[in-house]
Amino acid sequence: MVAKPIRVGIIGVNPQQGWATRAHIPALRALPDYEITAVGTSRIESARAAAEHVGVRHAFADPRELAEHPEVDLVVVTVRVPAHLALVSAALAAGKHVYCEWPLGRTTEEAEQLAKAAAAAGVHAALGLQARSAPALEHARRLIADGYLGELKAVTVHATKPKGAGGELPEWAVYTLDRATAAGTLEVAGGHTLDAVRQLVGDIERVSATMAVRQPVLRVAETGAEVAVTSPDELVLHGTLVGGGLLSAHIQEGRIATPRTRIELSGTRGDLALVTTGPAGPMGLQIGELRLLGATEPGRELAELPVPENYFALDPAAVGQQGFHVARQYAQLAADLRTGGRTVPDFEDGVRLHRLLDAIRRSDETGARQNVG
Repeated sequence: MVAKPIRVGIIGVNPQQGWATRAHIPALRALPDYEITAVGTSRIESARAAAEHVGVRHAFADPRELAEHPEVDLVVVTVRVPAHLALVSAALAAGKHVYCEWPLGRTTEEAEQLAKAAAAAGVHAALGLQARSAPALEHARRLIADGYLGELKAVTVHATKPKGAGGELPEWAVYTLDRATAAGTLEVAGGHTLDAVRQLVGDIERVSATMAVRQPVLRVAETGAEVAVTSPDELVLHGTLVGGGLLSAHIQEGRIATPRTRIELSGTRGDLALVTTGPAGPMGLQIGELRLLGATEPGRELAELPVPENYFALDPAAVGQQGFHVARQYAQLAADLRTGGRTVPDFEDGVRLHRLLDAIRRSDETGARQNVG
């Protein structure tokens, strides 16, 4: 007997520009486990236009009506972070499964509130930390577990992104410049990158961090208007991993040369490196294709390590690079929903990541090393 598709309502669909259009919709359409049945925006006119564009039956301006609709099993929240608390809460109150984009909330307190509500509702609450689903990262994790590195000595990270390069940025990204929106360099590039590190080698125990706003004013590309920047665009941190390994990371925006993310892991028996590549590489390891490199002989250059074909049961060409990791996470979520498993990152994972970012902020503010709560 063929299982019925999981019916999905997406909140935050902009046919012209938006993460839902670039990633979530192609990902869901590529997977037979899902059917998109509803879309929601803040205005009914735009919701109806989005529904027509996507080709679905139901359009909503009220998130509660979308969540409560009988033809919605899973609510996907892809809007800006300040709206996450209200929208996810509405879905949980309706007893529906949820997939929310990272960051989970503006603050750790909001994230904790949502995690408690999800636990009380007894639903699956997935979080968009899709870098965990990158084939190269999954394979690297398997190699590390099998002893490729030996004992881990250190992790070195350099993550660069293009936002603000040349002194300007697109209008849609202006909101990320305001620290209050919780969607800046620390939260997005930092959150995704550091979560990938934790997925590879375990938790970060202590951090010492410095942040700065090095481009205090940026121009809006479409209008030429100048915008003040309050969210840090540079982060340098040193940390200690549980088990004693050391972490060094530099995460920055406004990179002039080709932006890339590189994570190097050094051990007593071997070294590994994960490097973003391809057209989406500048967007970060949660979006860009990842190469895996390794070496186990002293003096040898890092060389490409093939990633087994079984990680590519879903063809990236069928989804597009921006949606590939999202699609792999959706496939894992579908399996969880069918079997009752809990393999995808959830709201409790989000709370732990929020607490790490809090420790980074405290260290920057106090100038002192901080334990991660």
